[in-house]
Formats: sequence, structure tokens, C-alpha cells
Amino acid sequence: MDTARLAIYDHYAYATVALLGTALAALAIWRLIAAPRWRAQVLSLAGVVPPFLNILGVLFVLTLAFIANDTWSAHDRAMSAVYREADGLRTLDALARTLPEAQQTSLRAAVRGHAAATAAEWQQLAQRSSSLAAQHSADQLLSQVASPAMAQAAGSSVHSLMLGTVAQLRDDRDLRIALSQMHVNPLKWMGMAFLGLLTLVSIAVVHVEHLRAAATAIVLFSVAAAPTAAIVLMQGNPFQSPSFVSPAPIAQLAQPPVTEP
Repeated sequence: MDTARLAIYDHYAYATVALLGTALAALAIWRLIAAPRWRAQVLSLAGVVPPFLNILGVLFVLTLAFIANDTWSAHDRAMSAVYREADGLRTLDALARTLPEAQQTSLRAAVRGHAAATAAEWQQLAQRSSSLAAQHSADQLLSQVASPAMAQAAGSSVHSLMLGTVAQLRDDRDLRIALSQMHVNPLKWMGMAFLGLLTLVSIAVVHVEHLRAAATAIVLFSVAAAPTAAIVLMQGNPFQSPSFVSPAPIAQLAQPPVTEP
């Protein structure tokens, strides 16, 4: 399997690392505070008050919340871009119906061709790349709409609307490509992992005199934090599963027009 194909699944690997890393860290901390060899030294840390947990806990939660917000915001922006593209293509198709037959046929064919090329681009977006065919079809669509013949056939107001619609289509495609490049930011996740580790240590220190309470608190925090981080990691690219933005609204416009009886 090549590197491009591996890129589709690497977010699952990062999620697995988050789960296993949290479990190993929790186990290591527990074994350290419970080991008879180190018990005397660990008990010397007793006295850290429980409210101390609030400082690190809040920092950890805020960091995770900001990363999650970026991830889900990217998903919403990608979905909005897809529906704007579909609406723009429908607008061009509707405006083409007002043109003379020659311009109407060529423009509607260009709209269908661009819709098909755009829908086919989803595989590249999942691999954090873009399609040359989609770029070529976008350029062709712009060239056709901007041609003097189209300007003359459509009239100034309709032609201006067409040009604005094509420009918006290109902007939305650029946005999709940019959002597909979103990936695991090492600095963000290393910072969050460090804060999570410090929170685990502070939980152990606060409960160092009561091993059962320490174990319970460590497990509860780990069970809450690790799966949440894994869920966010798995949704890093809005064009990969499980958070998959579908190309269906655009793909529908690639179908040949239905001939009315």
C-alpha cells in the first residue's frame, strides 16, 4: 500500500496511540505510587490540596476543546462549501437555459463535466491532495463563461452573475482543498498530551495516601480523556471517514438532463 493510501487511515493510528499512550501512562503512574520500593518517597508528597487539580484540569480541557472546535468547524465549513458549489452549479445550469441553443448546450455540458470532475476529486481530498482534472474543468468553465460570445449571448447583468458564480465555485474548491490539508498538528497534540500527563500526575499526588481512591480517579480521568481525544483525532480530515462530507449534492448535477416529453 503506497503512502497516499496510508494517508487515508493514519488518523486511526494516531487515535490508537492516544488510547494506548493514556493507558500506559496511567498504569506507569499507578505502579510508581503503589510500589513498596518507592512508597516512602511518594508519601512525602502528601499535602497537595485537591483544588490544585483545577488548574491543570482546566488547561487540559481548554486545549482539547479548542482542538475539537477547530476540527468540527472544519467539517461544517467543508459541508457549507459543498452545498454552495452545488447551488452555484445549479445557478449556472438555470441561467444557461435562457441562452441561445448553441451557448446553452455548451455551458450545460461544461457544468455537468465540472460537477463530475469535482465529485471524482473526493478520493484525492481524502489523501490530502487535489485533482488536476477538476482544476482543468474549473479553468475550462471559467474560460467558457468569460468568452465574448457568452457575454454577448447572456447580456451584461446575466453575464456578470455567471462570472460571480464561477468565481465563487473556484473559491469554494480552494477552501475544500485547504480543509483537506488539515491534519494532526504535532505541537498542539504534544501540548495537550503533556497537560494530560501532568493532570494524571496531579491526580495521583492528591490521592497519594489512599491508593484505592487514586486508582479510581486515575481510571476515571483516563476513560474520559483518552476516548474524547481519539474521537477528535479520527475526525481531522472532513473528507475521510468517519466524519465524511459527501459529494452527493455535486454528483447529482453530473447526471445528463432529463428530456421532457
